[in-house]
Amino acid sequence: MSEKLLPPLAEDDAHFLQRLQPSRLILPVVIGLSVVGFMFWRSYKPGGLAPLAQASWEWLLITLGVLLARDLGYIYRIRHIAERELSYRQSLDVIMIWEFASCVLPSAVGGTAVASFILNKEGITLGKSMAYVMVTALMDNLYYVIMVPLVVSIAGAGLYPHEALQGGFIATLRVAFVLSYIFVSAYAGLMLYAIFVNPRSVRRLLVRLFSWRLLRRWQRAAYKHGHEMMLASVQLRGNPAGYWWRAGLSTFFVWTARYLVIGCLIAAFVPMDTDTFLFIFARNLTYKVLLLLAITPGGAGIVEGAFPTFFGKFIGTATLTSFMVLLYRVVTYYLYLVLGSVFLPRWVARVFAKRPAASPLNEPALATTKKAPNHKG
Repeated sequence: MSEKLLPPLAEDDAHFLQRLQPSRLILPVVIGLSVVGFMFWRSYKPGGLAPLAQASWEWLLITLGVLLARDLGYIYRIRHIAERELSYRQSLDVIMIWEFASCVLPSAVGGTAVASFILNKEGITLGKSMAYVMVTALMDNLYYVIMVPLVVSIAGAGLYPHEALQGGFIATLRVAFVLSYIFVSAYAGLMLYAIFVNPRSVRRLLVRLFSWRLLRRWQRAAYKHGHEMMLASVQLRGNPAGYWWRAGLSTFFVWTARYLVIGCLIAAFVPMDTDTFLFIFARNLTYKVLLLLAITPGGAGIVEGAFPTFFGKFIGTATLTSFMVLLYRVVTYYLYLVLGSVFLPRWVARVFAKRPAASPLNEPALATTKKAPNHKG
């Protein structure tokens, strides 16, 4: 890509590219592979990988199908949530760059931090971009709020890895799980109220809450987030019920597919009944809590280190478990590092050279009435 073809970069553009520059791939790859290498070194025993010879090709194909279905579901979801302002090609680019950003940024931040910028560069106005990203965040949170009671009923106390952790660690994990559920539920409720009822009062609440001395350093960010909720309310409140049902169902589809991957991979090498498969699916939600706290890019090191604790008992030998960790990260992490490295330069050449981002100056005033969205195919 020739730099002569690109216009001078704005400060936000340069900051975005700096956060996703290729050199940032080195740290998570080194951390992740080092942890896996250490696991192999510590656990390897002759014959430990013997089950690989009896791998079930049917389950391997199912795993590939689940991964493909998940990505297709993400493409459909973002195109639908963006009210078809994106083509399928643009939606594919958005999802690949979004996944790539999730891989190179800390898990606690994730790709959502740059998602509105990506949509804005596709020609969607800044206010709409923030609104659409807020819808994805709302739907993701609601999935978690709805599914947790269901998986608790499936797994019960087995939701936590008692067989691998001592009582004190289990108690800490249980508290973190409960607190995360309370926080996500409260935040989802706040977003629903802000979008559909009274966004101004939510903005005032956030500003007052973050005026406390311990939280004052984040007051400006809280005001900005409250303003984003107001913009989202203007953009989204008039959407019909069908818009929200499709957004919800597509979210249920993609997150369920995401949580099925580990069970499918294990089933490819270890005989498994339906109850065990559902148990693994349920345990994914407690596994996710740990990943939300990860501060490394893409959760590198944390994901690999915690995997045996949560899923090792379903696999068997420690050597095979180490292999499963590597395989899981290849199909859910390293694959998207590679795809992102391919898609990112092409996307940058397309959106920076040919299509300036929609200006925030074109945003409708908050007091204006939102036109009915166009939902034709």
